[in-house]
This record gives sequence, structure tokens and C-alpha cells, in this order.
Amino acid sequence: MTYAARTPDDLTPRDQILSMSGLEFMQGILDDRIAGAPIAETLGLDLLEVEEGRVVFSGTPGFGALNPSGAVHGGWYGTLLDSALGCAAMTMVPKGSVYTTLEYKVNITRAIPQGTPVICTATVDHAGRSTCVASGVIRGRDDGRVYATGSTTCIIMKIA
Repeated sequence: MTYAARTPDDLTPRDQILSMSGLEFMQGILDDRIAGAPIAETLGLDLLEVEEGRVVFSGTPGFGALNPSGAVHGGWYGTLLDSALGCAAMTMVPKGSVYTTLEYKVNITRAIPQGTPVICTATVDHAGRSTCVASGVIRGRDDGRVYATGSTTCIIMKIA
């Protein structure tokens, strides 16, 4: 994905988003035809895979992701999981609708050392007309160790 010198004008207009299914939208981001989320650039997150009900992100927490005690901030885990979980939910959103996160939960199982590359895989557990539930896991890219798990409930809204 390309993030060079982006402004709010570079974000995808809502009418364009509504003209596609969520899966088409997410595939557009993956293929770099649609701008991804600016927060992904800020936190060093990359979208690697998109399919119906499943996405994969990668990331490597750098110095900017540390808390004052030198550990990777819990918000970095949370943002990576919220991004992956929400994008997995988005793949299930029909044309003319959008989603938003109602709630999400993060369980940190071990500290990610700064500079450790991780993979976050999120899958949809349930997709209905008005809600979507997804779960995900952050694993070390090289060793497969589980660093955190998470879940979300999203609301799907038809836009008139």
C-alpha cells in the first residue's frame, strides 16, 4: 500500500464505498486501488490477505509503539486486532451498507518484544443482517507464538 503525502481528500468517498460490497472494498485496499486507513501507516500495519470472512495483517512494533516502561503499548495490540477484526467483518458487508465496531476485547498473553514481526489473522464467526462477530489472533511471524487474541461485535447498517 502507498501512503506518501496523503490528505483527507485522499480518503475514499462514502458514495464510492457504498457502491461496492465490503469484500470488493477490502480487495481494492489490498490491490492498492483504494486508499487504506491512515492509522495503518502510523502504526506500521500492512494488509496481506483478504477473502470472504478472513483477513491477515502484518506489523512490527517499533520504538514509537512503546509505553514509558519500554514495553509495547497495549493500544498497539488493540489497534492491530481492531483493524483486522473490523476488516474481516467488512468483507461480509453487503453493497449499500457500512459497519462500525460495537465492542472489542483484547487478551494479551505475552509481551511482544520491540522489533518483533507479527501476523494478525481475523475470521468471521457469525455474519447476520445487522451484526457480525469476529475473532483474531496475533502470532509471531517467525516463531508462531501467540501474543494476543481478540474478538469483536460489529453492527452492520444499511445506508439509505
